[in-house]
Amino acid sequence: MAIVVTGVAGFIGAHVARALLARGEHVVGIDNLNDYYDVQLKRDRLADIAHPHLAFHQTDFADHAALEEALRGVEIETIVHLGAQPGVRYSLINPRAYLQSNLAGHLNMLEIARHRGVRQMVYASSSSVYGANRDLPFRVTDRVDHPISLYAATKKADELMSETYAHLFRIPLTGLRFFTVYGRWGRPDMAVWGFVERILNGQPITVYNQGQMRRDFTHINDILAGILAAIDKPVLDDGMEKAGGSVSPHRLFNIGNNQSEELMKMIAVVEQACGRKAEIDFQPLQPGDVLETYADISAIADELGFAPSTPIEVGIPDFVDWYRAYRGHAG
Repeated sequence: MAIVVTGVAGFIGAHVARALLARGEHVVGIDNLNDYYDVQLKRDRLADIAHPHLAFHQTDFADHAALEEALRGVEIETIVHLGAQPGVRYSLINPRAYLQSNLAGHLNMLEIARHRGVRQMVYASSSSVYGANRDLPFRVTDRVDHPISLYAATKKADELMSETYAHLFRIPLTGLRFFTVYGRWGRPDMAVWGFVERILNGQPITVYNQGQMRRDFTHINDILAGILAAIDKPVLDDGMEKAGGSVSPHRLFNIGNNQSEELMKMIAVVEQACGRKAEIDFQPLQPGDVLETYADISAIADELGFAPSTPIEVGIPDFVDWYRAYRGHAG
């Protein structure tokens, strides 16, 4: 029996695959290696997690026929669906990419789960579903009917499709709303990587809304712990109300650090870790951006024992050390 991990060459997917392989699981990895960001970084992640029990398929899971072919003959125990078209700002530029990957792709994975009789599917949602919600911290019981980006709308749609499939076909499903993930092997389009890269290269960083923003920055080790906990304790089909309000076998969890940090504080931590001051180019708030995120993690803490343990004062210097080694920065 195998665990299928989509987005296996991605930031979170590669970490999950490595952890599963380390504990003896057989992993089938799916990724189309698209060029949304540096493809070489994705190839380097794959090289880093290479293992005799990892079968990698360069396949677009939004292509149903190609996905079926890649998974032909595979006995699937669990699906960990982490592949997606990410990025709030990019959704303003290339909206159709989100239609394919996040909607058609998610439906294809639900159909695989349905017809293969999998034990469960754990899938990536996003804190972006909370939109401009100003009731902090964000709780999984909050209404999420007013997304402010297409990316957020597609993630909300994924949750709705999942709820439908859980109701109709009793597939155990867990949706994880990730909050601003950072750490080793991260994504170049996200703030921590971008700030570190530009500061070390002596380039200015762009900061929106005069820096008056807050984020619940969550280290990849804590995200990984939450995902593994969800895999190891599937949701029950017992008719009881689940986290997020469903009575079908579908639950929703926030995975965050439970700590909303000022953006300028994060930049100060980056500056200290890099040993250099940032030159800052302040710009107005961008369409689709939210002012603050803050995760209430009581549901996942109560059910799965989730307890994040990595403050930015620890996680960011660790990322800088990794980045220097990866990019060959000496100082």
